[in-house]
Amino acid sequence: MRLKDIRATWHLAWPIAVGQLASTGTAFIDTVMAGHVSAGDLAAVSVGSSIWITLTITMVGYLLATSPLVANRVGANDAATIPSITQQALVQAAILSVIAFLLARSISPIFPLLGLEPEVAQKSKDFVSAICWGLPAFGFYRVLYSYSAALKHTKPMMTISLFCLLLNVLINWILIYGHFGFPAMGGVGCGWATAFCMWANLVLLLAWILVSKCYQNTHPFRSWQGWDLAVQKQLFKLGLPIAIMFLVEVSAFSIIALILAKLGTTTVAAHQIALNFSSLTFMVPMAIATALTVRIGHAIGAKNSDAARFIGQNGIRLGLGIALVSGSLMIFASSWIASWYSQDAEVLALAAQLIILAGIFQFSDITQVVCAGVLRGYKVTRLPMMIHMTAFWVIGIPLGYVLTFGVGNFQGLGVRGYWIALIIALTIAALALKLLFKRISNQHVTLHQLPNPKIGLFNTDEIIV
Repeated sequence: MRLKDIRATWHLAWPIAVGQLASTGTAFIDTVMAGHVSAGDLAAVSVGSSIWITLTITMVGYLLATSPLVANRVGANDAATIPSITQQALVQAAILSVIAFLLARSISPIFPLLGLEPEVAQKSKDFVSAICWGLPAFGFYRVLYSYSAALKHTKPMMTISLFCLLLNVLINWILIYGHFGFPAMGGVGCGWATAFCMWANLVLLLAWILVSKCYQNTHPFRSWQGWDLAVQKQLFKLGLPIAIMFLVEVSAFSIIALILAKLGTTTVAAHQIALNFSSLTFMVPMAIATALTVRIGHAIGAKNSDAARFIGQNGIRLGLGIALVSGSLMIFASSWIASWYSQDAEVLALAAQLIILAGIFQFSDITQVVCAGVLRGYKVTRLPMMIHMTAFWVIGIPLGYVLTFGVGNFQGLGVRGYWIALIIALTIAALALKLLFKRISNQHVTLHQLPNPKIGLFNTDEIIV
């Protein structure tokens, strides 16, 4: 029974994982292709990406509120309200995109103040100015992504993401190195290529939804409704804590990248390599978390609290199995992984050390992201936000600064200090979130268990991709 449930989660999660790996593969390709131009272009993409990733991950967090709300309606057999939820989320995506675009454009003057070499600072600024044109498409895509995943239709996103990954390689090749009459833009070309591919993602997913019969009963574009304050409040209440939680975690990494700029181009480039590969492996547990949000949302909507708890427990076990694989790879093949990104001997040596540390925190990192996904299925987002704020901003960042730069007689460990601090912060977050899941799931079983729980549009063990 346990193995069957793990398989049900995995069957829903693997297309999401492939799609997210393809999306993250864009950043991987940007880093590799820019790194082969020069260390300066690699550093520029690294610093510029810290801004881009902070904005987009925060948007992803906020717009994830669509998933548990739609999944809950699926479990309650209430298809009629799903289009309204999706439409209201699209309105919020439009507002968020404008805010994120204005922030991206206004923050660019900080680059010359970070201690970067003038050429790297200018390239970082130009990278952000280019890539931010993809923000509107990104916001709309993430809403439709959450809507489709909540219906257990995950293969469309996988297929589209794989196509756009290949498209990104082609556009990068044209713009970075200068082909077909385009100038060689170096790392800045990565920004334009990514923005273009964001729009391609959106157009293709829109076309799929409009054509596929799978979405007919819940079609979000058939009949547009006006502003629904009640649904807007629901999305805001769920989405804001998730956005803050995502911001807290990603800002820990982004702020570190900015702080480390003063340690020089080699350190920044090595940090970016370790962070980029960690982000790549993070997509698999993130997909599992998304699948668990959907499955638990269905179970809660169907008033089956026992099933929800069982799904969550097995999901955490699946996450730990993934951590064993990814952590072992990073610890024992760190030099080989680092060699994918650069040919600079100093960058490679430092990056290999950081990748080992990243491998160690796989267990805590994956546990915390899976637990957070489980709790979203229960529509619990505020306490996880507070846990992340404490773990990262109160403990992780201050401790990392001390371990990196030293205090008193302690000379500091350099960039390794921040990675050690992140291991500690992630461990604290993982333990706290697991305890919170145990408490919430037990409360639901006690309060909401029914002898014969109803079955919604999908059985909680059904697999539809």
